[in-house]
Amino acid sequence: MAGILIIAHAPLASALKECVAHIYGGLPARIGAIDVLPDSDPVQVVAQANSEIDRLREDNGMLVLTDMFGATPANIASRLSALPGVRVLAGVNLPMLVRGVCYRACDLDLLVEKALAGATKGVHAIGPLVEGVQAGSPCDEPPCTAPGVPVVTAAQRAGAIADADAGSGKTGNASASTGSPSGTQH
Repeated sequence: MAGILIIAHAPLASALKECVAHIYGGLPARIGAIDVLPDSDPVQVVAQANSEIDRLREDNGMLVLTDMFGATPANIASRLSALPGVRVLAGVNLPMLVRGVCYRACDLDLLVEKALAGATKGVHAIGPLVEGVQAGSPCDEPPCTAPGVPVVTAAQRAGAIADADAGSGKTGNASASTGSPSGTQH
């Protein structure tokens, strides 16, 4: 399983790592983060990143994700791209990272392709002008891949929760306890 290292402006790298831990109910193995501070010495950060790569890398390589192409964290990450079995992607967002986690067992080139697709497919305009957009899984596969099991959208889950609340006599917003509009934690 490929290791993943996030190198970004502080506190973004750590925040993205914490988001993954939240989504997965704990931090998956072999995911690291380096927050680059305004006064960080790039030479020291490269050395730290090399140590992290040695710690996190597995047989199918290492994926390094950085935030903004051309900025200091990306320039640091670009120095790592010369290492064998290391791929570097700029423009990290949460969908890219989650997709990367989903496909870490794949060949490194396929992992890069899937992570890039996650980054772009995860960006949507949301509002009354966007019709027909349904919530889905950050991975290509539906949440349950068992044959004959339907994929349930966030809207369907919200409707089912509202129906259950109505039947039990509960009142109020079903999402109040979870902070999620669909009533589920993500």
